[in-house]
Amino acid sequence: MYIGFHTDAFNSSYWNFERCLQWAQQNDVHFIECGLIDGVSWIHGLGYQPHVAMQEDPVLLRKKMDRYGVRFSQVDAAYPLSGKDGPLYGVPYVLRSLQWAKLTGCDRIATTDGLKKPEGLTDTEAMELMRRSYQQIVEVAEAYEIIINIEVHGYFTTDPDRVAEMLDFVDSPFLRLNMDTGNTFIAGRDPVDFLRRQVHRVSHVHVKDVSQSLAAAVRGEETGIAVSHCALGDGVNAANIRECLQILDQHQFNGVLSMECEGQGGPMIEQSLAWLRRTLDELNIPVN
Repeated sequence: MYIGFHTDAFNSSYWNFERCLQWAQQNDVHFIECGLIDGVSWIHGLGYQPHVAMQEDPVLLRKKMDRYGVRFSQVDAAYPLSGKDGPLYGVPYVLRSLQWAKLTGCDRIATTDGLKKPEGLTDTEAMELMRRSYQQIVEVAEAYEIIINIEVHGYFTTDPDRVAEMLDFVDSPFLRLNMDTGNTFIAGRDPVDFLRRQVHRVSHVHVKDVSQSLAAAVRGEETGIAVSHCALGDGVNAANIRECLQILDQHQFNGVLSMECEGQGGPMIEQSLAWLRRTLDELNIPVN
């Protein structure tokens, strides 16, 4: 397995993407995940956002990342596809991200559904809307040889039956699952059981713990956590994460474990990194 992190960790620190690359290099982490901005924004342009605008040249960015010894594990184009505006905004966004990602050498793109039940649609209607969207997206993804990951994050994707149905929207090895240990837990699911059911479809993992206070306040009521303000190992989900790592190892998962937690400008994500490395070592799981 490999260790990476999502640049969301440094949203609150107002770091830019290159500073995240520097952190990765300093901490011997070689995989990074970030959000894609379809356009430009003032906060990004001023260097206060750790995500990347697709106006940035992807080949030049790839060369810059090479100098830091870092590559993308995945880019995040997760505009919700479950609502009425999914085909209008989400599908074109993902399709543009495919072209950009290909030139950066990135072979995975995260997609997802909305956090809540879509307004004005029945569940059946929303699922059929997503089916058509994913069929269109995966057709192009196959041409680019880029995996489209369905991230466990929202109203449908944290439901194990629904996400199983979504993964069968298209019979293709390019439609896979981005497991999220924190979102499954906060949605009231058992992350271990959730993973066991779909481990053969997992191509990328978000490793996320949950604080006791957050779990007590919203578990079973929310479906996703933007960024966990809890270091790995410090929350009530740590034992589940440990067991999930064992399951992944048993199924010979050789992808990236992407840490998703608040960084606090370094200290909290460094604590998470130390815990993850120590845990993998205790479980005799090799890290590449």
